[in-house]
Amino acid sequence: MNAPLGLPMVYLVDDEAVLRDALAWLLRSRRLLSEGFASAEAFIALLDARRAAPWPTAPSCLLLDVRMPGMSGLALFDQLTLRGLTQALPVIFLTGHGDVPTAVAAVKRGAFDFVEKPFSDNALVDRIEQALAASRAHLEAARSKSKVEQWLAELTEREREVMQLVVEGKPNKLVADALGISVRTVEVHRARVFDKMNVKSAVELANLLRGT
Repeated sequence: MNAPLGLPMVYLVDDEAVLRDALAWLLRSRRLLSEGFASAEAFIALLDARRAAPWPTAPSCLLLDVRMPGMSGLALFDQLTLRGLTQALPVIFLTGHGDVPTAVAAVKRGAFDFVEKPFSDNALVDRIEQALAASRAHLEAARSKSKVEQWLAELTEREREVMQLVVEGKPNKLVADALGISVRTVEVHRARVFDKMNVKSAVELANLLRGT
């Protein structure tokens, strides 16, 4: 069984310290952890520091200002997209009125949503919680896929051959004929495949492989 995911984390990237502090207070009041960054460059530094291992490992989302000195929020979003992080780390843009068309375009390119300033605290937290739920679902699916790939790597070549024919719905006799082995040998390999893949039936095995 996989260890539970860590506590949810909300990352705040905005050059206005007052807004970062207000958002951090709001999130604390809803029992959500947060970490603030004054620039996109500072957040990129965090990403680079954690590049050696899969990240994030806990449900996460990013509240990102569109306009900032130096690297813009959109440029940071492009970096996250290039690194394949926007599903594990859904992005909610914080926008001024003039930035709404830009934010809408970003949503079409994969951002989770945008919230216009001044925003409703309740509406913002609702979207944050939905983004964290989406992050959790993605991380759990990725962990399950990784576990299945690990199990597959432990199969012998013969077990893989038997597994493929079993998943295709062939009975043991036809599997034996196709591979030139005895039915008893097929039964042994089949049992080992089920044991290694942590399943109890061919249907369960097929459904497991469908997700990889």
